[in-house]
Amino acid sequence: MIRCLAVDDEAPALLILADYIGQLPFLTLVGTTTNPIEALTLVQQGQVDLVFLDIQMPKLTGLQFLKLAGNRCKVVLTTAYPEYALEGYENDVVDYLLKPISFERFFKAAQKALALLPGPAPEPAAPAQLAAPVSAVLAPPPTGHMFVKGESKNKFLRVNYADILYIEGLSNYVSIHLPTQRVVTYQTLKELAETLPQPPFLRVHKSFIVSLDKIRMVDGNTIYIQDKEIPVGETYREMLYRQIREQ
Repeated sequence: MIRCLAVDDEAPALLILADYIGQLPFLTLVGTTTNPIEALTLVQQGQVDLVFLDIQMPKLTGLQFLKLAGNRCKVVLTTAYPEYALEGYENDVVDYLLKPISFERFFKAAQKALALLPGPAPEPAAPAQLAAPVSAVLAPPPTGHMFVKGESKNKFLRVNYADILYIEGLSNYVSIHLPTQRVVTYQTLKELAETLPQPPFLRVHKSFIVSLDKIRMVDGNTIYIQDKEIPVGETYREMLYRQIREQ
């Protein structure tokens, strides 16, 4: 998860940013503030990965904030004034969003940040003695790949089936979780489920598709893939257990 902080001297702008951050599964909101000094303190304490930062603020402007923050976090500038764009990019910002900010444009900026920030290291496999009631030694990793749409009109990203841990749906977007990164694309989970090879991919919840060969444990209505706990929906439970028994 990318830890985000929204900084703006206008409360309505903060509400919009907080709502947008909450809609993307790879972002988590650390907080919102109208006080850039408070925000700088959080950054200097190492509590923030990405700041959505207004430029025109009292006490400390966004550009002054950039210089003081140094390389401690990534920054997306948000402003109603396009004339600051060049100076912003000279300070190595991730993106420059002009108000009013649409969700589509925000999503593109978030994807840029996702590509720049390091992903979590994969968790080691659990020791055998910690296995849960239902072990899941399932099918070998699948071969093949797919291409998913990136943040721009003509950009497509290759995703190897063997690398997919699980896929999470969020409205009209899906987040494809890989060992060291996440790929977010504009597509419904239902559409994606129809194109994936089955097995090893199996829908286990209205919001989740898992790769059966990546499951390290199933305990009741919970699937464990690395450190992620994925719920099993009642509608999908019988099919999951049937797949496990057939391996």
